Amino acid sequence: MVFMKRKSVFCAVVLIFVFMFMVTAPLLAAIKHTVKAGESLFIISKKYGTTVNALKRDNGLKKDTIYPGQVLRISNGVISSRSSGTSISEDDIYWLSRAVYGEARGESYEGQVAVAAVILNRLEDSKFPNTIKGVIFEPLAFTAVADGQIYYTPSVTAIKAARDAINGWDPSAGALYYWNPVKATSKWIWSRPIIKQIGNHVFAS
Repeated sequence: MVFMKRKSVFCAVVLIFVFMFMVTAPLLAAIKHTVKAGESLFIISKKYGTTVNALKRDNGLKKDTIYPGQVLRISNGVISSRSSGTSISEDDIYWLSRAVYGEARGESYEGQVAVAAVILNRLEDSKFPNTIKGVIFEPLAFTAVADGQIYYTPSVTAIKAARDAINGWDPSAGALYYWNPVKATSKWIWSRPIIKQIGNHVFAS
């Protein structure tokens, strides 16, 4: 009887992990781009670090003609971060979404995007590491790394928040730091000029 119960629990855990993978994997597997007026397959291919032929293959296109509003699937692409031109891969999105989930899953959607934006802002600042994973795993930088929550499977919302930040939304207004004012005890962090507050986090330069 005990063996059967343990077997049932094990099966349930396996099913949960399979379901979570099925939900999140498609979001991490490909990028979707909505065609804007004036864009061509060539322009889009350069933006995502792919080729015209790859775009045509992935989307079943026979000709090079595309139309505004058309949604293109871009597999294994590399996306450019905001106006900086910094290349961001699917592996970067994987870690960025985990950081968002570990650091801010209890916050509003805007607050989650803001946390992702802070990481991207650090990526563009010479004082910080020059990769997303490097920024996230910089010693003492993020609580989610210290307590292991960085390894939790991110939610669909966290993945979407990471992508929105990559696509240019920065609710933090350029912040390089954030913290919970109720919990933060570091005198140094409180010396940073506060820009705004979103939910339980204050954001600072």
